Amino acid sequence: MRVSEAITGRQSIRAFLSDRPVSDEKIESLLNVAGRAPSGSNIQPWQVYVVRGERKSRITEVCSDRFLSGDEGAYEYHYYPKDWREPYIGRRRQTGFGLYGLLGVDRYDTASVQSYRVQNYQFFGAPVGLFFTIDRDMEQGSWLDYGMFMQSFMLAAREAGLESCAQAAFCPYHDSVMPLLEAPQEQMLVCGMSLGYADPDALVNTYRTGRLEASEYMTVLE
Repeated sequence: MRVSEAITGRQSIRAFLSDRPVSDEKIESLLNVAGRAPSGSNIQPWQVYVVRGERKSRITEVCSDRFLSGDEGAYEYHYYPKDWREPYIGRRRQTGFGLYGLLGVDRYDTASVQSYRVQNYQFFGAPVGLFFTIDRDMEQGSWLDYGMFMQSFMLAAREAGLESCAQAAFCPYHDSVMPLLEAPQEQMLVCGMSLGYADPDALVNTYRTGRLEASEYMTVLE
């Protein structure tokens, strides 16, 4: 697979084949590739926890219960803007409305929306979950490096025939997730990720978000 194909073909997969496993050896190989991502002064600020089996089920249970009870949790960092404005709020709405429309989910039907969103905490049926953490004393530059590491991992996964879905949905429940990962206090949760083989028959996996053309955000100066 060409790099450009891996990039343009990547999407957030929301339905996986639960009965098709991914070995620890495969994941370790992908992480070794992703670990070549650049980082300032080569400090490599990432830590990765791979969960499956009982540990994964316990995370699913506690996060699902909290979500369905109406507990919104609390982020340790601001993923989204504190104050939404155009054009960003419009893009967010377009993405949400498009996905719900495809699936026939009435966004005003709380039960239907919850039934769909809780699948985040079920890892969309993926056999493997990953959690990415960073030391609390790292600064913004290291978070920039972290994004390049995660993108490298997702692209390497595609080359290997796997797909993924990066999930900030776990972050509000960091106080439940991190103890189950047995992560030290000096680390904080960056995000979770579902990893596996995409379900080729799932309607949700046909959803593709749009992208701006480069001419809409590129400025050329001479």
